[in-house]
Amino acid sequence: MSNIEYLNFNCVDAAAFTDVLNEESLRTHLIEHPRFDAASAKQWINEKSKKDKLPGCRLRVLVIDGELAGWCGIQPDEQGFELAIVVSKRFWGAGLPIFKTLMTWAAELGHREVLFHLLDSRREYKALAKIAKKVEKTELLGRHFTTYYLAVA
Repeated sequence: MSNIEYLNFNCVDAAAFTDVLNEESLRTHLIEHPRFDAASAKQWINEKSKKDKLPGCRLRVLVIDGELAGWCGIQPDEQGFELAIVVSKRFWGAGLPIFKTLMTWAAELGHREVLFHLLDSRREYKALAKIAKKVEKTELLGRHFTTYYLAVA
């Protein structure tokens, strides 16, 4: 099992984060946006830090086996709160333990339901559909998603 650390965004250097944020394998599964440079990464990190302070939110940088691997968290969504897991391709096998941590956080934060939006570039996940209260095709920012509505225990 990999060692996964969840750090505050203020613990990471924006320039170091640009390689992860610009990784092509990640960009394929995210809303299209310009590539990051050190300045835009710093601005993005500041925005995530602000969201982290909002009630019901928790956003963290992921460090896996000592390497900066991506970010995750619970953040506001048009329909409530959504889970986000953005991990460098090298660490895709860590998705399930990260997901379980996010669901634990959702319970700690008092959520009854969270959403998990996966861009239509991703296949549908039977395991997620099995635990979801509902699965819908949705549209956000002009892109199509499969949205899993997850009850929080």
